[in-house]
Amino acid sequence: MKRVTAAGTLSLAALTVFAGPLAQADSLTAWYLGGGGGQARSSIDDVRITNGLLAGGFTSVSITDYDRPTGYKLFGGYQINKYIAVEGGYFDLGQSGFVATTVPVGTLSGTIKVKGLNLDLVGTLPITDKFSAFARVGVNRAEAEDTFTGTGRVRALNSNPSKTDTNYKYGVGLRYAMTDALGVRVEAERYRIDDAVGNKGDIDLVSVGLDYRFGRKVQAPLPSVTRPEPVAAAAPTVAPAPVAAAPAPQPAAAAMPPPPPPRKVTFSADALFDFDKATLKPAGKQALDKFATDLRGTTFDVITVTGHTDRIGSREYNQKLSTRRADAVKNYLVDPSGIPVAKIVSRGADKSSPVTKPGDCKGGNATKALIACLQPDRRVEVEVTATKR
Repeated sequence: MKRVTAAGTLSLAALTVFAGPLAQADSLTAWYLGGGGGQARSSIDDVRITNGLLAGGFTSVSITDYDRPTGYKLFGGYQINKYIAVEGGYFDLGQSGFVATTVPVGTLSGTIKVKGLNLDLVGTLPITDKFSAFARVGVNRAEAEDTFTGTGRVRALNSNPSKTDTNYKYGVGLRYAMTDALGVRVEAERYRIDDAVGNKGDIDLVSVGLDYRFGRKVQAPLPSVTRPEPVAAAAPTVAPAPVAAAPAPQPAAAAMPPPPPPRKVTFSADALFDFDKATLKPAGKQALDKFATDLRGTTFDVITVTGHTDRIGSREYNQKLSTRRADAVKNYLVDPSGIPVAKIVSRGADKSSPVTKPGDCKGGNATKALIACLQPDRRVEVEVTATKR
């Protein structure tokens, strides 16, 4: 039973619906798992079957094909970066078959089951922050199991041949990210297969599936850019407490002076952390050491640490990043600087309170100019409330 090339590739016309500039969105860089199912499509070589039966002495042959079985696949992969992944899995292309009716009276029935393993290299092209197109190319190791049954005057010489061989495969698809981790994909794949009676052909699988990604979100890779060195905000010296006016000679007690206003110190996030990281750099630790030194001999009610990001990237991711950075500063001030943990709180404000104005920085893509313009927005603010010497 021969498999020949059959039309079944997925039309890429749908891509025009989402045409536009490439999104500079974030992507998940991690392991993922998924599965899908759909219709497998093959062509059965009716001409070869008919000629074989006629050569065997039959005068008439009619054939009914069953060449649209249900197939499925399970897969796992690793997203190396925003554009490249390696994926492997198991596939089952279902069971196709035919029934040939002959004169003199008899029938020849044949089926083929195809299943195996594959390993692919997958390339992804982002279209929007939710949609992406992808293409794959790889190899498959497939087992083809044939079964032939004859009735009446028809006899099958080899009723259960089978063969396992390695061939190529390729495919295209679209993916929609329902959440940061969960996505739905539609794809069409072509598997080159050797059947068990010496023929080569193609079986197509058009499927719908889901994938789930495990890992943390990282900002999409940018072209090599030499970033300007940000200057860490110098920790200001503690302002002297105001001196209370001399009491009047009357015996009444002098009024207590009001507490001084809160003191706020702003540190450049680029000076404290590497890009897209929440681990303090040596220079950042030195700046925080100086700040802690200036607080010695000062009493205070509370220290509030607030992390801020720029507007590049999603709100959800920026919220997580700003919170992790605020926590890193808090933890360092507690240990080794020795500030009591009960007197310091931290929070992330994502990109909700920018320093730059809406019209200051133009553009929506993460260009070198935009990153430099938005530098003031990436910061960590430390506010000390009710200080006094």
